[in-house]
Amino acid sequence: MTMENNDNFDIQIAQELHLDSHHVANVVKLLGEGATIPFIARYRKEMTGTMNEEMVAAVQKRLEQLIELQKRKESVLSSIREQEKLTPELEQKILEAKTMQEVEDLYLPYKPKRRTRAAIAREKGLEPLAAQIMAQNVDAVERLASRYVNAQKGVNNVEEALQGAKDIIAEWVSEHINGRNRIRKIFHTKGDLSSTVIKGKEEEGKTYQQYFDFSEPIAKAPSHRILALFRAEEEGIIRLKIKVDDDFVLNSLESIFLKNNNPSSELVQEAIADSWKRLLEPSIETEIRNFYKEKADETAIRVFAENLKQLLLAAPMGQKRTLAIDPGFRTGCKVVILSETGALLHNETIYPHPPKSDVVGSMRKVKSLVDAYKVEVIAIGNGTAGRETEDFIRYIKFDRDITAVMVSESGASVYSASKIARDEFPDYDITVRGAVSIGRRLMDPLAELVKIDPKSIGVGQYQHDVDQKKLGESLDQTVMSCVNAVGVELNTASQQLLSYVSGVGPALAGNIVSYRDENGGFKNRRELHKVPRLGDKAFEQCAGFLRIHGGDNPLDQSAVHPESYHIVEKMAKKLNVKVGDLIGNKELIAKINPKDYVEQDFGLETINDILKELEKPGRDPRKTFEAFEFDKDIRSIEDLKPGMELNGIVTNITAFGAFVDIGVHQDGLVHISQMADHYIKDPNEVVRLNQHVRVKVLSVDVDRNRISLTMRK
Repeated sequence: MTMENNDNFDIQIAQELHLDSHHVANVVKLLGEGATIPFIARYRKEMTGTMNEEMVAAVQKRLEQLIELQKRKESVLSSIREQEKLTPELEQKILEAKTMQEVEDLYLPYKPKRRTRAAIAREKGLEPLAAQIMAQNVDAVERLASRYVNAQKGVNNVEEALQGAKDIIAEWVSEHINGRNRIRKIFHTKGDLSSTVIKGKEEEGKTYQQYFDFSEPIAKAPSHRILALFRAEEEGIIRLKIKVDDDFVLNSLESIFLKNNNPSSELVQEAIADSWKRLLEPSIETEIRNFYKEKADETAIRVFAENLKQLLLAAPMGQKRTLAIDPGFRTGCKVVILSETGALLHNETIYPHPPKSDVVGSMRKVKSLVDAYKVEVIAIGNGTAGRETEDFIRYIKFDRDITAVMVSESGASVYSASKIARDEFPDYDITVRGAVSIGRRLMDPLAELVKIDPKSIGVGQYQHDVDQKKLGESLDQTVMSCVNAVGVELNTASQQLLSYVSGVGPALAGNIVSYRDENGGFKNRRELHKVPRLGDKAFEQCAGFLRIHGGDNPLDQSAVHPESYHIVEKMAKKLNVKVGDLIGNKELIAKINPKDYVEQDFGLETINDILKELEKPGRDPRKTFEAFEFDKDIRSIEDLKPGMELNGIVTNITAFGAFVDIGVHQDGLVHISQMADHYIKDPNEVVRLNQHVRVKVLSVDVDRNRISLTMRK
């Protein structure tokens, strides 16, 4: 019997995900050849049946799981084979196992263990006694046990013999697959997640007060509550247990193992009770905890990834001359001027707020900078003194319309203290770097946020409590998806932004920047071949996502892949025009029949994509920027009153609701039950990150710094 191969995986994945097996096989092949998810989804639509990135990612994830399962089967079979205990029947069961849990259950009796009570009893020669008692055909159990009394083996009397036999039976019960599965089902269907406060921790753990005496069916517990409870347990505030009814469990196990009603059966019954409390309960409870923790992690990671995606794809202000301010009271407001491409042109500090309160001098300075540098937009950080600085700026009478925008500072301090920022601005301090980050974040959120560890951006839910490896992988995939969806300007992109382009990575990104610095930029995509270590495969993966405006080839500014340029050249030739004449010319493009250009490797989907690109080359999928203003009369949490209706901007989305900034330095919570007049399961059905919303204040708790909001009519 041989292990399953990848062909079987293709079929299994296709069945599980309800996809065509031929398309799945193509995705598996492309992944094996080093293709990225964005590339496969964008440029191999005929091979995949137009799978989107989510579907390709689902195939990849399931493939990895099946490969991991196969490796575990091989390891288990090898271990049992070395013990010379592998039978054809057992091998068949292991090979046919569908889940990791099935494999582990089959392996359990053969898994090397520390010296258990059962192992010690076996060493004393008591396994035959255990087998006879387990058969439950013996009434005179003490007489039977007396035959196994042997002081040399450490069995000094009948009681010790019977106890050893029960220890062996208890282990058999704990390793019985049907028994374990039955208990798992009881935990899932009837288990209660219960917590109690540890004595003396009441004050320290008052944040978790609602969990001091708490119980809820674990199957119904939402992910955020499970993670909160696990965090409280980790911090030593509560004791957490998954409780099930002992009598119900014992009755269930006895229905499997009790076959008679005699003294042997009574001993088996005692062994079952011991097995449950000593072996099964701790083992299965740990399994169930891990199961629900993993589920909670997946939900939290999914929420985080969706929030990150929305933040990265937030509408950019675009390339505008920008004055950015990192506000402050005592230390003043750091002011920087950025060019249209984000280059730092000037920096200084003003002191419009107490204790210096140099309002007139600060106004004069800002006005002169706006005039001297022809500033078009002002970006103001939303941290300490943010609202006060916004008021100060809006009070200045400029000679022309200047847009002033509050910008989230979340993560800006992380960037300003990072090696990336130090390398970029070695001659400037942390405050200047922070102001630069605020300004650039307004101009192009994606380009700036890729410089920050996604976990530091502050849009997650219990991000430090979830599996960090899975979180990192998910967030990296999200960033890559967003970067490639937007496209990257090859001659101006930072090394960090380039590193997320399909097929590039940090090392090649560094080589691209070095080549660009040495040669004055790229004139066309073909020139990428000259970058050290950027071979044909990397070029295939990255070329379509990199843009060159004003280069040799007008197609280089679009998402048309170089492998398809010949198709556009055919289109232009047939219309008797130049390739450049086609770009943005809807009338000419309307004359093209896509079916005339279908080839073996380029089907109708690809041709239609090419035509869309020609119509709007390098189109940005992000929305158009819209300015936002908070209500002018609301400054602090003390100004809030129930019933007030206010402007807000969504800053974070969780499984239980959304947090909204209403301009009082403390976000309010719109609980999921207050997000719509009808029932919703997911807050993302109603709001998106950075969305401008109108909210009503439900309640204000100044002492606990909590604000309850509603979006219901």
